[in-house]
Formats: sequence, C-alpha cells, structure tokens
Amino acid sequence: MDVVRVQAALRAAGMDGWLFYDHHFRDTLAYRILGLEAKGLVSRRWWYFVPAVGEPLKLVHRIEAGKLDQLPGVKAEYSTWQEMESALERMLAGASTIAMQYSPRNAVMYVGLVDAGTVEMLRGMGKKIVSSADLVSEFEAVLSPEQVESHFVAQRKIDAILEECWGEMGRRVRGAGTDEWAMTLWLREAMAREGLEWEHGPNVSVGANAADSHYEATAETAKAIERGSFVLIDIWARVAGDAAAVWYDITWTGVVDREPTETEQSVFEAVRDGRDAAIALVQARFAAGESMAGWEPDRAARAVIAERGLAEWFTHRTGHNIGTELHGAGAHLDDFETHDERRILASTCFSVEPGVYLPGQFGVRSEVDMMTSADGAVVTGRVQRELVRI
Repeated sequence: MDVVRVQAALRAAGMDGWLFYDHHFRDTLAYRILGLEAKGLVSRRWWYFVPAVGEPLKLVHRIEAGKLDQLPGVKAEYSTWQEMESALERMLAGASTIAMQYSPRNAVMYVGLVDAGTVEMLRGMGKKIVSSADLVSEFEAVLSPEQVESHFVAQRKIDAILEECWGEMGRRVRGAGTDEWAMTLWLREAMAREGLEWEHGPNVSVGANAADSHYEATAETAKAIERGSFVLIDIWARVAGDAAAVWYDITWTGVVDREPTETEQSVFEAVRDGRDAAIALVQARFAAGESMAGWEPDRAARAVIAERGLAEWFTHRTGHNIGTELHGAGAHLDDFETHDERRILASTCFSVEPGVYLPGQFGVRSEVDMMTSADGAVVTGRVQRELVRI
C-alpha cells in the first residue's frame, strides 16, 4: 500500500482518514487495497487507520497480535471489548470525518461491507462515517499502463475468435449440425490456444434462451443451432497466468441463413442506439474534463430504450466495472439495480451492455468495453452495428 498516495487522496476528498476493519475476512476490499494476505485466522477484530496526515495506526487483538505486522504504522493491542473501544477512541482522536467501506442506505452494496453495529459504535464516539466508494475505485479500479495493454491483448484475440466463430457456426449448421454446447466448447478451445483464461462460459444462447440474460448451456440441455436460429454470444477472457491482467467482455447477436424479422431488427436498433447514447455521454464528459457518476450513462441508455416502448424488458444495469475481476470494484453504469453515485475515473475500464429480453422469443444484448483516460474515452474493440448474418 502506498501510504503517501492514500493520504493525498484523503486530503483531496476532505476526509480525516480511512479506517479499515475486518473480522472473518468479511471485507475483501481491505485485503486487496492494503496488500494483506487473506489467509490464516481472523477470529478477532483488527483495525487499521490511515490518517490524512501522520503515521498509520494499528489495533489488533493480543491473540492475533501479528495480523497487521506487514503494514506500516504504530501498533496497539487489546483483549477485552472495553479495552478495544477505548483504544479505538484514542486511535481516532482528532479525526472527525472518516471513510469506511460503508454505503448510505446500502445503495452501492459492493462497497457496503462494514456492519451497521460498527458504524453505530463509531458514530457514538462522535465520528462522521462516510463512504470510501470513490477511494476504493481509485485504489482498486484505476489501471496501470501495463494493465491497460493486457486488456487490449485480450481484446484483439477475442475479437478475432468471435469473428471466426460465426464462420465456423455457419459451416456446421450447413453441414453435420451443431448446438449451443458444441459451439461453447469450440470457443473454449480457441481461447485456450490463444493463451487466454476465463471463469465460466462463454454463453452461446439460441432463440428463447437468449431471453435469459444469464443462460448457460450444458451438454444435456443444449439447444440446436439451425437455419433460421437467432443466436447470442457473450464471451469474456483475459491473458492467462497474469493476476494483474484485465478482462475483455463482449456480447454480439445474429441470425442464421435469413434476414432478421421486423421485431428482431427493431429491438436490435433500440439496444444499439441505447448503447451508443451511453457511449456518447461518457465520451463527451471526458473530452470536456467533466466528472460523471456511474448512474448517468445508464440513464442515457435506458431513456432511448424506453422511448422505443421496451423499458419493461431492459432488466439489468447498463454496465459494470472491469479490472482484474470481471465485475470490478469501480463504478458500474447503474441507475436501475442501484443508484451508483461513484465517479467514473480516468484509467478505468467498464462494459456498456444494454439489453432487451422478450420472454419465450429472443433477447438482444450489445456489449462493448470502454477505457477512459485523463482527456477522453474510447471503445476498446469492434462495435456491432447490424445483426450478424451467419
């Protein structure tokens, strides 16, 4: 952990310090941000306070007195709960506004990891507890130049694999036949050959299955891909063997051996135009040097889809942060599942993926990734403009 950098961020945000707390590995963010190994016992509470000015302070139980030894700062120990609370008051003396992994009303639940009782205790000490959400984004979601390049390595490989997949799918349909699972295996083999890794999936969905935004085929349930099928492919991966590598995540749709129906075309256009509205807003704000919150691009995309009379079928957020985790710790594009007020920071990556899902019929999702910089924002890969003709 870079204490100097953290303290500069605290002063810029007008906060007196950042208080980290854990018990039983509940706060996974704390371990990553502090650079702590998440192993061994955490059967007693520990506290780590980084003040905006001055030396960090540690408070640990005597039974697990070495838990924070790898971190800089002055250590205090406790045994009883009374001793812990007294030591905590001394640790925080002079600090009024303190950041924690807390979210008012749990609006951003990805950051809301501190329990209500702990917040109540600290408020009882006269402390104002504020959300660390933007600090978490700065120290978890902001990417190094090497990480940015790792994303583009995955992007180039995945874009090429997906393009080849459409051709392979068409050959199989017009030959011996294929299904969702067979094409899933083909994509996995292609990604493995290119030195990529993935968590699960990818998702190849046909017809009504594409109306399930989290559908995953299996060998037993796979639906045949035939002439006339509507197909959705959601594919994601990163460079294998590199824990610091950044994911690439896209979704495309197409039709096999036919032209799209009027409904398919109109739904695709609504999703595409909603996606582009979100992209345009992000690009305009970053080009102008203006800050923006995660909820704003979601609202822009959702407004377009609502204008087309399809709001009821757009059932998820517009996008998620992407980092070393596929769904990262930075701002999501969300004013639907949550009201994400976290700022979208420079040097971060996120998906833009509105979707419309008509139950029993088909679903369209058009997903791209964006990368921001100090003076702009770009879509990192190919952009689907029309339904693929397979």
